[in-house]
Amino acid sequence: MAVKVNCLNPIAACGMELLPDTYEITDNYADADAVLVRSASMHDLELSDKLLCVARAGAGVNNIPLDKCAEKGVVVFNTPGANANGVKELVVAGLLLASRDLMGGYNWVKDNASDENLAKAVEKQKKQYAGNEIAGKKLGVIGLGAIGAKVANIAVRLGMEVYGYDPFVSVDAAWGLSKYIKHITNVEDIYKECDYITIHVPALPATKGMLNADAFAMMKDGVRILNFARDVLVNDEDIKAALASGKVAKYVTDFPNPAIAGTENVIALPHLGASTEESEDNCAIMACKEITDFMENGNIKNSVNYPNVNMGVCGDTARVTICHKNIPNMLTQFTGVFAKQGGNVSGMISQAKGEECDLQKIKEDIEQRDYQDMHRDISPLKQADDAVLVDSSDMGIDEVVEAIKTVINKAK
Repeated sequence: MAVKVNCLNPIAACGMELLPDTYEITDNYADADAVLVRSASMHDLELSDKLLCVARAGAGVNNIPLDKCAEKGVVVFNTPGANANGVKELVVAGLLLASRDLMGGYNWVKDNASDENLAKAVEKQKKQYAGNEIAGKKLGVIGLGAIGAKVANIAVRLGMEVYGYDPFVSVDAAWGLSKYIKHITNVEDIYKECDYITIHVPALPATKGMLNADAFAMMKDGVRILNFARDVLVNDEDIKAALASGKVAKYVTDFPNPAIAGTENVIALPHLGASTEESEDNCAIMACKEITDFMENGNIKNSVNYPNVNMGVCGDTARVTICHKNIPNMLTQFTGVFAKQGGNVSGMISQAKGEECDLQKIKEDIEQRDYQDMHRDISPLKQADDAVLVDSSDMGIDEVVEAIKTVINKAK
């Protein structure tokens, strides 16, 4: 039976050509086994019982209902890094747009194109569009994933002093970072020190609105902000107030909306970050390979709602992929079904992926646990009389190590 694939957006031909000949492209979303999508929203679409996977040709997945997909057993893929170079190059353009009034100068020349004395007028007018060079300035990069790491590295080569912050940076990304990037463990240091700040983190409950009035208050006067990640990371009303006061000199964003479009000193682009032929090709190729590997071999790579699983190419008679909740006794039930049919399981991989959590609820649970442990009748937990307390609540790893070393040195 042919695998039916529905494209909610146009997908580059170089990717579609990689799908096996047995796959069928269908215009009927409800009849699809797999879906390819770029920017189209799936939140109002019903997830059919046939649907097995969704591949987003891009990095962000806020247009896909991840929880609903996970609940229905639908694996959602994205294509991290496929468009990283395209976005990186646009961020460099954003740095220059934030520093030099290129837009103002361009518009003046366009408006005066018919002036016979344009060449002379230019010499008088150009001083109004003078700006600053980026070399020697401090750039803060928040988020050092595929895009953030590329931005940080090229900024070093452009002569900028680069500060990088990412508490969850991967080993692969860390290996690729220039040795000249200053590793920052507290994002507030970037707010306080940097002349330019560019943000490259996903849209999560913890990151939404992270650039707000409190963050702007810590920043240098005249700071320049770049957002080529997600619109919800910056509070619109707060940045408008910061622009009006002069705290923020320029805001360059790839996410225009009615709240900020047309605001003075806002340069809003129509989501052009990955709008290059190369990025679209790379994303299409990766997305189609992910779908094929999953449908043919049951392998999962670059999923945002299921764990990575790889058993190689399926060379056996059959392979069964089961998406299920991580609760006790599931594997026993599955193998029991095969045993009743006389089947033998020659190899198996089981992986789990954590579910989204409420950080506030976790904090409250920990505080309640600690209180109960310290106030129980039998063997309550308490600090030993000769113990030294190191409060690491607001410390990074490096700061904790230094604090412990200080305690040890004092005791010598």
